Amino acid sequence: MNVVQLTSGDFAAAVFSPDFVDAGFDREAIARIHRGEHDEWVTVLAGSGMFSNREVADMVRSWRANPRLLFDSLLVEADQVTKQYCHAMWCELDGFSSYDVSAA
Repeated sequence: MNVVQLTSGDFAAAVFSPDFVDAGFDREAIARIHRGEHDEWVTVLAGSGMFSNREVADMVRSWRANPRLLFDSLLVEADQVTKQYCHAMWCELDGFSSYDVSAA
């Protein structure tokens, strides 16, 4: 028997992904995640009662270190075309971020 160890991030993805996918993919929402603005997700996560304070803090730390983790979690339930579209937007934002840094 194979046992798969699920992480808090896996559970968060299961909670958030369907709503994010059903709501459609707002370019500004993706840009906020890319910029590291995760407050709305943290509020929902903490308020869900499904995670301990430590689990929430661990997820927030991981998202701050790598915002792509939250982004990828939200796309878990998306179809392949939607994933490609959103990843293209993310890459475009990466390009703008690189441009902004080099221009400064």
